[in-house]
Amino acid sequence: MGQGTDSTTSTTSTSTDRAREQARKTAARLSYLSGFGNEHSSEAEPGALPVGRNSPQRAPLGLYAEQLSGSAFTEPRAHNRRSWLYRIRPSAAHPRFLRTDNGGLRGAPFEETIPDPNRLRWGPPPEAPAGTDFLAGLWTLGGNGDTRQRCGMAVHLYSADASMTDRVFSDADGELLIVPERGGLLLRTEFGLLRVEPSQVALIPRGVRFRVELLEESARGYVCENYGRPFTLPDLGPIGANGLANARDFLAPTAAYEDVEGPVEVVNKFCGNLWSAVYDHSPLDVVAWHGNHLPYVYDLRRFNVLGTISYDHPDPSIFTVLTSPSDTPGLANVDFVVFAPRWLVGEDTFRPPYFHRNVMSEYMGLIEGAYDAKAEGFLPGGGSLHNMMSAHGPDRETFERASAAELKPQKVDDGLAFMFETRWPVSLTEQAAGAAHLQSDYDAVWQGLERHFPAP
Repeated sequence: MGQGTDSTTSTTSTSTDRAREQARKTAARLSYLSGFGNEHSSEAEPGALPVGRNSPQRAPLGLYAEQLSGSAFTEPRAHNRRSWLYRIRPSAAHPRFLRTDNGGLRGAPFEETIPDPNRLRWGPPPEAPAGTDFLAGLWTLGGNGDTRQRCGMAVHLYSADASMTDRVFSDADGELLIVPERGGLLLRTEFGLLRVEPSQVALIPRGVRFRVELLEESARGYVCENYGRPFTLPDLGPIGANGLANARDFLAPTAAYEDVEGPVEVVNKFCGNLWSAVYDHSPLDVVAWHGNHLPYVYDLRRFNVLGTISYDHPDPSIFTVLTSPSDTPGLANVDFVVFAPRWLVGEDTFRPPYFHRNVMSEYMGLIEGAYDAKAEGFLPGGGSLHNMMSAHGPDRETFERASAAELKPQKVDDGLAFMFETRWPVSLTEQAAGAAHLQSDYDAVWQGLERHFPAP
């Protein structure tokens, strides 16, 4: 029996290595379409796109025409999101979905714990058990709002050591912003393929089906699930026409399809729960498409950082990559903010982030290196949560060093951090509140901040 087990393990390992190598080769030759929010079109087979109409009596090449709507039909043109898909079989050709186990995934409303005003920080999560794919490795930290009201957001982490095989995932509750911290991913979507590496992010729109394949032995990262209005580029206002994330740097896939007959599990997240159906074909069978409801990949190091060239540390809103607006102008359902490499030149200025209490709630994660406001304890793969009006800021060591530093031009390029900022408090799941990697001594980073005001 021992020899048989070893042989099976060896065969499985060889098959996994071969699949990973094939995924890397596929990822290396991908091509993209450039521009966020553009009306793009792509066909994997010549003549697959109809000309002059969306739904002809007979679609070209015997395909089915199908519209995927990411917004209501009657929303203003500037906000309307929809794509036309030309596929081998329509999405309607599927069996009944049945409830399946949620694993570590949760959805709003988050009512497992009482909202916590304390400052919280987690170390990197434990490694995933062997054989865990992206979907099985999703683990919800918390969130706010309500999936049924299409408002709010959730913070998830993922840890995986296996590719998704013979199954795909879609999220009816919201769009998914995937932020890898370790290990590259190949995302096979209905629209085509995306490669996303640490220092990049991928945006999968609501309802789009996709499969995640690993490019390395393991992968780990963060996910922001946005229940509200789709992410868009923030208005620039007085900044002018250029700056922050440039639309041309967002890359959409070109059409690629799977013509696969055989059982494929399709898992759908709907109102916080997972539902599963076994199709007799791959639903990633879109031969051509056109529209603007699209997945994207974006390189965070292309973010055009703006900041002070005189004095004071600017508000972190200046680092906003994407925003999900709410019904109140300027009050985001959720913002995605990046702290990318940049120069600090402010005169007579405390240069790290200032001490702060905020009406917004902030979840921060670290992709690589160190964060300039926390000298220790904030590690890649970990994260911190500062709910609304909780006092936070640089730790003691950072404060003392920055207060005494020579104010010559300084390049901050040894770390890449980000923030999910949201208008509502983030309520924890029970698994996050009781996690072994929750740091019980986080408050200690502010101990020892001495009194400098003269005593009476």
